[in-house]
Formats: sequence, structure tokens, C-alpha cells
Amino acid sequence: MHTHPMSQDEMKACIDACTKCHHTCLQTAMNHCLKVGGEHVEQAHFTLMINCAQLCETSANFQLSNSTFSAELCAVCAQICDACGDSCERIGGMEACVAACRACANSCRTMAKAVH
Repeated sequence: MHTHPMSQDEMKACIDACTKCHHTCLQTAMNHCLKVGGEHVEQAHFTLMINCAQLCETSANFQLSNSTFSAELCAVCAQICDACGDSCERIGGMEACVAACRACANSCRTMAKAVH
């Protein structure tokens, strides 16, 4: 199967989605989850949110530097964004985080397929 290379617009969209997800997950974890407590600070969920934020930031950085590892990183980023979005949706009250995770996962999946 022949795939097309990512256009500059598609790559910019993916970088933007990763950056938005990084900001949204970090802000939600630190300013919402810590305040609300309960399930929001349960270790698996809270760690997932922080890991998602970190990986999204790293994925954007790799794309910005045109790293040859961007596609692999985007594939992993899509997986963690899916997991984080599912966790936030299950607990509830984090719609912005769920939306950012879903958008980033979809964009990263497109990026991962296009460059392979």
C-alpha cells in the first residue's frame, strides 16, 4: 500500500493537536483533578493524564524537528491519548480533555500511517 507523505498543513494540524492535548491534560490534571480529588486523583488515572501530556509534548517536538522517529512516536501517542480519553470519559466532568485526547489520537493515527 502506497501512502502519501504528510503535507505541511497536515503536520501543522498534528503538532497543534498534540500541543492542545498537552496543555489540556496538564491543566486539567493540575487544576481540576487535584482540586476535585476522589477518582480524579486515583493513581492510574492521574498518572495516565500526566503521561499523556508529556508524550503529546514530546510528539510535537519530534515533529517540529522532522525526526525520523515521528511516525512511531505518533502511533504510541495515539494509543495513550485513546486510553487517557477513555479514562477521563469514564470518570466524567472532563469533556475538554476527552475532546483534546480524541482529536490528538485521530491526528496522530493519520500522521503515523502517512509517514510509514
